[in-house]
Amino acid sequence: MIAAIVVCASLTAVDGDTVRCDGQLLRLLGGGIPFVVGIDTPEIGSHAKCLKERKLALIAKRRLKELLEERSLRIVIKGIDHTPARRPLVNIYRSDGREVGAMLRMEGLAREWRPHHKNDWCTLTGDEPSNTSAPKKP
Repeated sequence: MIAAIVVCASLTAVDGDTVRCDGQLLRLLGGGIPFVVGIDTPEIGSHAKCLKERKLALIAKRRLKELLEERSLRIVIKGIDHTPARRPLVNIYRSDGREVGAMLRMEGLAREWRPHHKNDWCTLTGDEPSNTSAPKKP
């Protein structure tokens, strides 16, 4: 498939790796390649498997919302998923060239997605940032 650029009058975060462009759902690839590698974020709401996943999902969604506030985003369709929703698979680039999904992954809010691999957001794996820090010296 040849890449296509999308223009949105309205762009909102649905969850950490899905956006809505003028009513159409788009799935973030995070700079990846359709059906080979992409990003995965925790499931939101009742789709979450535990409270920890639900909380992480809200953090990822909030950060994606912040990243989408830039006015000059470039959305590039790289493919269409195989689900009944037939969502376009996209990379979203900021004006400085950084890809939004890749930024989420670098910040520890998304993980690599590969076919037939499920990320477990309910157990600590070392792939996520730790909330503990060394005590500060007086």
